[in-house]
Amino acid sequence: MNPMDMMKLTNSMKKFQENHPKIFSFFAATRDDYKEGSVIEISVTAPGGEKKTANLKLNADDMEAIEMLKNMR
Repeated sequence: MNPMDMMKLTNSMKKFQENHPKIFSFFAATRDDYKEGSVIEISVTAPGGEKKTANLKLNADDMEAIEMLKNMR
């Protein structure tokens, strides 16, 4: 990724965090719950009311990525 794109991404993430502070608080509050075998579920409700849900069960590879993200903060 080129440096300009990295700066744009950083700025976008800062704005996202300002606009949605509860999501980062949630991730911080649940950080010790991310273990192999844990299930993360997310749903999106469109303005018209249509809801879509997906989930994933964390595996060893996921845990490695999560640990890397934790260490970046």
